[in-house]
Amino acid sequence: MSDSEQIIADVVRRAPDWMRRDLLSDDHVVKAAAEEALSAMIANALADKRT
Repeated sequence: MSDSEQIIADVVRRAPDWMRRDLLSDDHVVKAAAEEALSAMIANALADKRT
């Protein structure tokens, strides 16, 4: 597993319960908000790796 893959896996593993629930939601607005939040967490973790 590459460093980037490990970072992403770690972020997903640490995702809060509300985010996990919202990612499974049938409500598209709720799901989209959770996806954006998870994407931001991953992007931030990857950016921290580069600095």
